[in-house]
Amino acid sequence: MKLDALRFERRTLPSGMRVVVVPMPAVHRVVVNAQLRSGPAYEPAADNGVSHFLEHMLYRGTVQHPSAHAQADAFESLGGTLSASTYVDHGSMAIAVPVESFAATLPLFAEVYQQPLFSNIDTEKGIVGEEILENLDDDGEPVGADELIRTLCFGEHPLGRPIVGTSDNLDAVDEPKLRRYHQALYVGSNSVLCIAGPVDAARVLDDVARAFERLPQGTPPVTPALAEQTAPRFRYVDHAGSQTELRVAFRAPPDLHPLEPATDLLLRVIDDGMSTRLYHRICDEKGLCYDVSAGYEAYVSGGIFDLAAEATHERAEELLGELFDLVRELRDQGPTELELDKVRARLRWHFEAMLDDPAELASFMASGVLTDVAPKLWERREQLLAVTAADVRSAAEHLFRKSGLSVLAVGSLRKRERKALEKASLDFS
Repeated sequence: MKLDALRFERRTLPSGMRVVVVPMPAVHRVVVNAQLRSGPAYEPAADNGVSHFLEHMLYRGTVQHPSAHAQADAFESLGGTLSASTYVDHGSMAIAVPVESFAATLPLFAEVYQQPLFSNIDTEKGIVGEEILENLDDDGEPVGADELIRTLCFGEHPLGRPIVGTSDNLDAVDEPKLRRYHQALYVGSNSVLCIAGPVDAARVLDDVARAFERLPQGTPPVTPALAEQTAPRFRYVDHAGSQTELRVAFRAPPDLHPLEPATDLLLRVIDDGMSTRLYHRICDEKGLCYDVSAGYEAYVSGGIFDLAAEATHERAEELLGELFDLVRELRDQGPTELELDKVRARLRWHFEAMLDDPAELASFMASGVLTDVAPKLWERREQLLAVTAADVRSAAEHLFRKSGLSVLAVGSLRKRERKALEKASLDFS
């Protein structure tokens, strides 16, 4: 099957739940993927982390399977393992099962989504508490760079809060709060369900309608507008270790922004393998790091584009200078046509590869419907392939500005080294 030949059926249930079914006759498993808007972007500060804790409680059983073990056993006896995750502005729940198990899996999946038992809350608090500690030092101060850079970049906005929340907020979680958030978030108007595999679309749509017939409509959550950043920011966090971790982040376009597709291509020019600019320059040529990476996350109200690397403390200043030089070159000169040709070829291969991977395809489709960012694979492919070198340079000019810069250093640096990093960050131009 070619990408252009891929077809899907879509239906909106009376509850507002959007359902997408993608028949994939050549694969040998069925994937169910549900996505919803949740996470710190939709939480007040006092409840930060509740979406993540609620996701954990989805594993804790239902009335029909009243324990974590009984529920896990029910899914695994059907050949699959339930997975659930919470991100900054959305959550997901998914499972892949053999074709012959799908009919029994769907109602069980719907039961967990709609009717979690909320049992053993104190036990789960112990588990989540350990997860929170992973990003804290011995004094209880945050040292996880992923969370710290978002806090620096977004400030007091909910996008800057940790996904797992805080120990104080964890202590305040109880069953009434969990039920309140479940009733607010796990509703039809806030839910997308995608099923991909060798299935009959019309029959599956009817089965989904029955399985989720009790799902309330509700209303989607909202997140506040994001204030503009007007000056560069720098933060140093002292943390013992053999290396300094650097994060160089820029405010980036949100979902549906005209520059979002070009920013996606810009990311791929910078970091899509060991031959692209970032790894080649920082690791191959300069030998500054064992590894280096870049990422771009777009949200409803904003976005973040960041570069991440670790080096010995003495080389942190040189590393920061090289990262700055790399983004300035793309801002001032743009990518080469040779770079874009390779990016486009890899994009084509990536989209074609989804035809063999129902899990990735289901996640892509569900996310596309939830965000309204090109839910059709071939539309997204053509949208990205149409991006020109001039478009990528425009995106780089929009991103790599002094006013939108945030630099984080986590390590054990001498005062002179800290001051040098701070000065270089605030003087970026």
